[in-house]
Amino acid sequence: MCQAIAHFLHYCSYAVCNTATTQRVRGALAVGVGRIRERFDQFSSELLSQLGPEVCIRDASAMASYGSDALTRFRHAPEALVLARGLDDIVVTLRLCNRHGVPFVSRGSGTGLSGGAVPVELGVLIVTARMNRVIEVDAIDRIAIVEPGVSNAAVSLAAGPYGLYYAPDPSSQLVCSIGGNVAENSGGAHCLKYGFTTNHVLGIEMVLADGTVTTFGGDSSFVPGLDLRSVILGSEGTLGVVTKVWLKLLPKPAAVKTLVAGFDSIAAAAGAVAAIIAAGIVPAAMEMMDALAIEACEKAVHAGYAHDAAALIVEVDGTPEEVAETYQMVRQACLDCGSVGLREAADETERQLIWAGRKAAFAAAGRLAPAYIVQDGVVPRTELVNVLERIQEMAQAAGLRVANVFHAGDGNLHPLVLYNPEVPSEVRNAERLSTEIVQLCVALGGSITGEHGVGLEKVCSMSAMFDLSDLAAMGMVRTAFDPAGLANPGKGFPTPRLCGDTPGPYLAHPLELDGTAVRF
Repeated sequence: MCQAIAHFLHYCSYAVCNTATTQRVRGALAVGVGRIRERFDQFSSELLSQLGPEVCIRDASAMASYGSDALTRFRHAPEALVLARGLDDIVVTLRLCNRHGVPFVSRGSGTGLSGGAVPVELGVLIVTARMNRVIEVDAIDRIAIVEPGVSNAAVSLAAGPYGLYYAPDPSSQLVCSIGGNVAENSGGAHCLKYGFTTNHVLGIEMVLADGTVTTFGGDSSFVPGLDLRSVILGSEGTLGVVTKVWLKLLPKPAAVKTLVAGFDSIAAAAGAVAAIIAAGIVPAAMEMMDALAIEACEKAVHAGYAHDAAALIVEVDGTPEEVAETYQMVRQACLDCGSVGLREAADETERQLIWAGRKAAFAAAGRLAPAYIVQDGVVPRTELVNVLERIQEMAQAAGLRVANVFHAGDGNLHPLVLYNPEVPSEVRNAERLSTEIVQLCVALGGSITGEHGVGLEKVCSMSAMFDLSDLAAMGMVRTAFDPAGLANPGKGFPTPRLCGDTPGPYLAHPLELDGTAVRF
């Protein structure tokens, strides 16, 4: 709010400076800002009184590490922090937020890559990392009930003794939390066969912005009525705070086979992807890396990838008979498409090493450049060669390098735009190139995001994919859950026209401060 006011005052100084109207508006806004600050101070005092200093944190040094998620380009130091111990702490916090009109942002492990968990000005950051209990594993119905701070990998660890596991596997699964997975509808390497988080969540307990505790779905896929559970999944914390999740568990596959196929061109590797899918095979995973990504992963993990122009990791699982047949079909498809080398995982240790290389790709990119921007646009599989060639051309024009590592089976790209943050021109070019890649994906029939979310980073690209009526409809859904707009404000949706985010006619922005209406 205060940032918006500051921007408006800056606009006033150019547009209508030294006029009586400007002075009245500036005066009204200054009074309004002061009252917002007073309201926040009263809120934080009550919050501290009800939760205590171990839960409600106000010390700036203690809050310093919570200013951003994994996308550190966007940062704002929190002004109040709640380290929630459980449901009751969140209910107390949101009831006070609702009473005082204070915005809030919920955060899990902070591994998000779109700026979705960045704190907001004069708001409270609610951290659910302490809520990390696996409440129950029901081996009969194959369900796990967990709190939002449980890490993705911990679910499979808890289910393992029963011969079960949790299928979604983001590369950050050792640390990323289930609450964040729900917020972003996370995927992972094995989403080609097994789907995203939305395919494995049966129910969600959530605290709405007014402090009401509500459950969407439950312990069964057969819940009557509207499927509001699906509305929550991927909503990026804009509808409330998730406090409990019912997860679907799967039996561990009886057999698994993994190979890495090297190719002398991206086109040849993409041809193998198309051939495998055309043969009616749905691998558990099908990942691709280009030469630059291979170089980074080898420096970091030494997974044994050959230094080819492209590497394709393919994994098949199922019954031993099914795996034996499909694996040979995959292997032959790679050879037919010109693979220059096949490496088959001889045992589980080698298989884990292969995957360690792939899942270390983002961190390994730090060995190629001091900074990078990672995107996650999606294109149809038929456009893979085209989009990668276009990205290379765009990178050359920008004077930058891009390492590509992606979920080839479903066209979910992860281009890493490498740059030096100490060189202003590289920073600008990297940001511009990153946005152009996302919008290219839309132009080729894809999406601006496959699993990282919109957050702050891609908010101005939403209009490339949705028109004003689409955005208005989504806004109405958001308002139905949170009429006051307190849940993660400023994320996911562009500001109509004032900031030049969306095409079309100018839309006036109403701003009311303690009864004083200002429209700009």
